[in-house]
Amino acid sequence: MVICIDIGGTAIKYGVATAEGKFLTHGSVPTEAKEHGGAGIVRKVTAIVREALAAHAVKGVAISTAGMVDPQEGCIVYSLEDAIPSYTGTNWKALMHDTFGLLTSVENDVNCAALGEMWKGAGRGCSSLFAMTIGTSIGGALILDGHIVHGASMSAGEIAYMRVPGGRLHDRCSATHLVSSVCRTKGLPSGSIDGRAVFDLLAKGDPAAAEEVTALVTALADAITNVVAVVNPECIVLGGGIMAQESALRPPLEAALRDRLPPRVYEVTKIAFAATGNDAGMLGALVHFLQEHGWDI
Repeated sequence: MVICIDIGGTAIKYGVATAEGKFLTHGSVPTEAKEHGGAGIVRKVTAIVREALAAHAVKGVAISTAGMVDPQEGCIVYSLEDAIPSYTGTNWKALMHDTFGLLTSVENDVNCAALGEMWKGAGRGCSSLFAMTIGTSIGGALILDGHIVHGASMSAGEIAYMRVPGGRLHDRCSATHLVSSVCRTKGLPSGSIDGRAVFDLLAKGDPAAAEEVTALVTALADAITNVVAVVNPECIVLGGGIMAQESALRPPLEAALRDRLPPRVYEVTKIAFAATGNDAGMLGALVHFLQEHGWDI
């Protein structure tokens, strides 16, 4: 069994799983990243692993984490200080080995979500996919032949920086941008609504919400077109908070892609919405652990 840990900016999710991906336990604790920084996260994760070892025959630790990761070293190469202070340089492999003597794998959280969707979710059966998470910011991950592509600087898939008409994708397609744009257009106080409220307004026929959601879909379609033109994956998997609104987003997105992609390319590119929910990061961390340590999936 493996203890799977998904370290996010808000919560640390964890669970003990079999090699087949069946979770025997689930749990979650607040990350409190800004209050306690990287050292606080290390303390919380250490306590989680110690508790799991006391109750289960755990043989390894599979970590999914925010930040730029060197999977081979098991180290956080870079983390925004505004997001998780003093997290850069944390070496999870060394920490888990020195403290518990356990095999450990470490991978970026968006990459893990992509692996989870490939194994148990919307990308099941595909050997190549590109995952996009559309939330507070934008994340991306590329899988080819069942493995994550990391790139020369461990930053492949960082599509928040992709240029689309109007600026960076983060500035055109994130939940942050959508909400602030609707507030500005409607003259509402900043932060007075959230993404769910925007889609409630859309369902009621609000013109400001309709305009901004259309702009978001346009930018997203441009980004997907760019990705498909470069790597031609079997599947694009869309996740993150905004993408829970599949019924509102799929029809205009598919129409926009039909206009942008050659017919043959459009026909063979599957557009899927994430299906593994809160377990995606932990499932992907488990896949990465099994791949890295040679266990059968």
